[in-house]
Parts: sequence; C-alpha cells; structure tokens
Amino acid sequence: MTHRVLVVDDSALQRSIIADALAEQFEIVAEAENGRAAIKAFLEHDPDLVTMDIMMPELNGIEATAKIKEQSPETVIVMCTSVGQEEKMREAVTAGADGYVLKPIDADELRETVTNAVS
Repeated sequence: MTHRVLVVDDSALQRSIIADALAEQFEIVAEAENGRAAIKAFLEHDPDLVTMDIMMPELNGIEATAKIKEQSPETVIVMCTSVGQEEKMREAVTAGADGYVLKPIDADELRETVTNAVS
C-alpha cells in the first residue's frame, strides 16, 4: 500500500525538497503553506501521513498537529524543524507528533524517519 502524504511548510522550496524526497515511495496528495491551509487540505485529501513545519504564519505546526490529531489520531505526523527548537519539539510531541527531522532536510534521513513512523 502506498501511503498518501500532505506536505506542510511555509517555504515553497522546503515543500519541494520534502515532496521530491518522498515521491518515489509515497504518493504526495497535497501541499500547504501554513497550519490553517494544512487542516483544510487534510480534510479534503485524507492523507495517511503529514510532514509539518513548526514555525508558520496564521496557524503554527504545533496547533495544526493538535487539530489534525483530534480529528484523526491514527494519522502519522512527522515534524520538520530547525536546529535550536527543542522546546517547540517537546510541544509538538505533546500535541501528537510521531517523529521529527531537522532542517536542512537530508532526503535519506527523511525517508527513513517517515518509513519508520508509518510502519
């Protein structure tokens, strides 16, 4: 079964890097540029997995993660965050994050983290 992925990041470049890294193994069903758009895309596309940036305008990744997990606790969410955001990562785990990778994104590490999270 191919897992369906929603890629969320306020940077179009980061979304592209993440989507390209995962496209061989996963189906990229949508991308979103902030937490509010992520929730909308989640409801429209019903992905199995979400890659979520933490720091975004309108609604941050922690708040979006909590809202998605309220609706769908089984959805896997992997946070993509910058070095130095350890406190934010703890908040993300409390909100329901299933894993994380650090930026700049290493494609192999991302694929491994996502594969382990959905297994």
